Amino acid sequence: MRRQPKETARKPTLAAVILPAEKQAFAEGRAAEARLEEAVGLAASIGLEIVHTAIYPLRTKRPATLLGAGQLEELTEIVKAESVGVVVVDARLSPAQQRNLEKEMGCKVVDRTGLILDIFGARAATREGVLQVELAHLEYQRSRLVRLWTHLERQRGGFGFLGGPGETQIEADRRMLDERLVKLRKELEQVRRTRGLHRHARRKVPFPVVALVGYTNAGKSTLFNRITGAGVHAQDQLFATLDPTMRNLTLPSGRRVILSDTVGFISDLPTELIAAFRATLEEVAEADIILHVRDVAHPDSASQREDVLSVLGDMTADGMLDEAWPERTIEVLNKADLLGGTEAVPRREGSVAVSALTGEGLPDLMEALDAFMTRSMKQFSVQVPVTDGAALAWLHEHGEVMERLDDEERLHLRVRLFPADQQRFVRQFPALPLMPEQEG
Repeated sequence: MRRQPKETARKPTLAAVILPAEKQAFAEGRAAEARLEEAVGLAASIGLEIVHTAIYPLRTKRPATLLGAGQLEELTEIVKAESVGVVVVDARLSPAQQRNLEKEMGCKVVDRTGLILDIFGARAATREGVLQVELAHLEYQRSRLVRLWTHLERQRGGFGFLGGPGETQIEADRRMLDERLVKLRKELEQVRRTRGLHRHARRKVPFPVVALVGYTNAGKSTLFNRITGAGVHAQDQLFATLDPTMRNLTLPSGRRVILSDTVGFISDLPTELIAAFRATLEEVAEADIILHVRDVAHPDSASQREDVLSVLGDMTADGMLDEAWPERTIEVLNKADLLGGTEAVPRREGSVAVSALTGEGLPDLMEALDAFMTRSMKQFSVQVPVTDGAALAWLHEHGEVMERLDDEERLHLRVRLFPADQQRFVRQFPALPLMPEQEG
């Protein structure tokens, strides 16, 4: 009888995480320690074992290595003493800087962009997500033309993002790489068209779309699961979910909405990913209501809020998002349980404090959604023939019938409708004009 070989546990890759910090880099309120902690969380989320962390103040950025000579010498000694296999530099490195640092320290060096790209590659699950990651990765590699992350020896499907058994060698020929980029963009455009058809179908349902946005690890997926009963992957981990997920949600008033959980934002998101994940962000642009979920217990919560608002502002400047999006945004202050409950959370007007983990404050959030939707509805009067049961049923299903007076031939109705539903009603029942009324 042949003896089965024993499985040996693979040793985790040892890593050092460093933050080169300029004197004015964090003057806007983001502490260097919080930024380093975030970088450590990013590295740990893909299985690296962190054995050293450090902040290196920079008087000036050295074109060759970014770090000063003394700092590089000190870091090299630590790398050799700790048998570090990967040094994660929480900054954007030029190809020359990355190459020089690797040569000096004798180990793999990955910058912030490469690290986030790797995480996105590990998390993407749908066809669209995989295509987006590959596109972003190849755009990043175009100026480097080297393979990343082969030290991790991971088995990966698709295009072999991380290296390891079965990985295909990224072509060193720029012409072939460009041909692949063109093909990827065409495939991604087809996926986006398909997503657009799905959105068009949802408009016909029709239910308002509520999109969850927020900094990564703010608790969006936990909140999504809590209020919809869905089984979306949720973990205390940066970028635990990437691909947008949608579920139906019934509010206390009986109104139904579609809740969408989207990718988390992060400071200094690589420009390659902002462009490549445009289709994912389109879910936010299509939303009737935006729930901005914040980790109110995080020491850098205010800076994280500004990061999210900055990305949404950039989307507005690019024409992806209309300028009125702040008017339909509700700020959700999550993780109130870590501060002693919702009553202990300082809040601004229009915000709601909740704990997605314990459920505290969620009834208030549902009421806020209902109230927001009521404010968004317009009041109309309409006369429906008594024989037109389809129009009456449509108004009851998609709006609020506030008053009904019947005579022998017609039903005189006062109804509330969302602007989009008003347009749908006019298209579906052109012979029944809706007359606007003043509220109150």
